[in-house]
Amino acid sequence: MGLRNRYSALTLLLVAYILSFIDRNIMSVLVAPIQADFDIDDGQFALIHGTAFTFMYVILGVPIAWLADRKNRKNIISSGVAVWSVMTCFCGLAPNFSLFFLGRVGTGVGEAALSPPAHSLLADYFDQDKLPTVMAIFTLGIPVGVGVSYSLGGWVYAWVLEQGGFILPFIGAVKPWQATFMIVGLPGLLVAWGIFKMIEPPRTGAMHSNVSAPEQDNAIAVMTLKQTTEFLWQRKAVYLPLFTAISCLSIVGYSFMMWFVAHGGRTYAVPEFEIGQVFGLIYLCAGVVGTLFGAVLSRILVKKGFADAAIRVALLVAVIWLLPAILVCQMPTLLWAYVLAVPCIFCLNAYFGVSIAAIQMVTPNQMRAQASAVLLFFTNVFGLAIGPVIVGYLSSALFSGEMSLAYALSTVAAVFCPLAVILFIAALKPYKQLLKDAQQGWQ
Repeated sequence: MGLRNRYSALTLLLVAYILSFIDRNIMSVLVAPIQADFDIDDGQFALIHGTAFTFMYVILGVPIAWLADRKNRKNIISSGVAVWSVMTCFCGLAPNFSLFFLGRVGTGVGEAALSPPAHSLLADYFDQDKLPTVMAIFTLGIPVGVGVSYSLGGWVYAWVLEQGGFILPFIGAVKPWQATFMIVGLPGLLVAWGIFKMIEPPRTGAMHSNVSAPEQDNAIAVMTLKQTTEFLWQRKAVYLPLFTAISCLSIVGYSFMMWFVAHGGRTYAVPEFEIGQVFGLIYLCAGVVGTLFGAVLSRILVKKGFADAAIRVALLVAVIWLLPAILVCQMPTLLWAYVLAVPCIFCLNAYFGVSIAAIQMVTPNQMRAQASAVLLFFTNVFGLAIGPVIVGYLSSALFSGEMSLAYALSTVAAVFCPLAVILFIAALKPYKQLLKDAQQGWQ
């Protein structure tokens, strides 16, 4: 397959990933108006922001990945992009908490079809030595998407607010926060069409021995769900600590992403959309640098003979992240909070791309999408569904006052960053052996 097709596919998948994080995270700059309209507290907001989205996202992740390991992956992705774009627009039309909850569930349904099939596609589009860099480029969708969701979302909301909302045919009056959802949701339909026109690459790097499943796809034996489960469980010394460590860091990261702007608005008496605009720019810059740093450092370590470079990078990031994650929301001024947000965002993005690559490199082709789906199941259940809810609960039930979110966020960081360090260390030795098995062709 030509380089042009490979990099065109990478670009389209990156754009889709960017849009996915814009659509899932746009609520972070709209906390106050949504809470005011629906009359909900921090815990309830966390439910519609994180739990509602994650509910079907994680339930459908593994079945969709199982399908992607057998069928046309780019068609699955294209359908998912279209679904979540429509459902984001639907959130903008929701008149009450219940329908908004359903809209967020629908957004999760669509986004469940992106990452695992995309990881599998990229592992077939590019050689293994390029894969950590390619995955890092793909995961640039996280800092770019989140950064744009804050900055562009804050700008769009402020602009619509100045207009006083809109009157739409057949719909009627649309409030500024509702219009913001619809504006950011529509571009995904164009991207869905572009992905549908992509070329599906041949599958490579499959496990051929001891496979008896009769179904074939591109001349590669297909693994049953039971075989995949057995493979992962037999190698739980690698997969279990890695999945759990990455999930711990995702708890810290998602909690910070969701609640920093709201914390800033309450603590420093600055409108949330203004904080979101600045925070988005910081996130965009520091996040991109962090993502690329993870890939570059991994390649340097590989050249120095560290086969487990990706795991070592994630371990280093978890260590560096601890102190700024605890202190960022304890700063006396908003300026200092922005300053400490830089290393937090850097670390938040530096570990994820190389972690995905590490999983793909030790997983047979027929299981790659499913392995990614299991990883995303853990990271989203704990990171997106549970993490922000823990913060919301601690803020509402345990702590009090304008610093309640700050204390909750610091507590989460103090618990889960050290736990991630311990788990990454536990995975280092067995990961090296599993990587050797993969390089020898799983014989």
